[in-house]
Amino acid sequence: MAALYRTNPFRVLGLTTGADAQTVRIAYRQRVKECHPDQFTDPVQQQKAQQELVELNLAYEEALKIASQRKVGFNQISPEEAKHFAQRLAEQGNLQSALRQLERADYRDDGWYYLHGTILMGLHKYEQAHDSFREAVKGDPDNREYRAKALDAALAMKNSHRLDFKVKTWFNDTFKKR
Repeated sequence: MAALYRTNPFRVLGLTTGADAQTVRIAYRQRVKECHPDQFTDPVQQQKAQQELVELNLAYEEALKIASQRKVGFNQISPEEAKHFAQRLAEQGNLQSALRQLERADYRDDGWYYLHGTILMGLHKYEQAHDSFREAVKGDPDNREYRAKALDAALAMKNSHRLDFKVKTWFNDTFKKR
């Protein structure tokens, strides 16, 4: 499931991550009243308010979708918890479980996409890893580490089509685990 909104939509609405759908609706209506462009006569202020309203609408849609999908026992957790558990599993070499743990996050931020890409690189899924690193770069364009990993994934994706790379990967996967 690809998130429409890359940052924490609940934070934009001034709510905690665990807010229910009704609380999201109330917070949205209150914030819309505060930043509606019709309240301003100055064109610069109207433009700024319009941009804020667009961001607020995107956050509202994503937060409402997340809040509506929650069920008792649904097992969604905060991204911080998901990243923490996934990181520990990845360090233990259990990449499939790390990936499943990461998928439990109730929203995705740039750190989530970075860790997702890192795990996918370990699983030799270079194209998916590259996509995840690109999403991380979109979330934080100035982060050099994200950009370097995106480049690494692009190069690995290109090299993965070469026969010598396939043989080397097969050899490492077959004999290094023993």
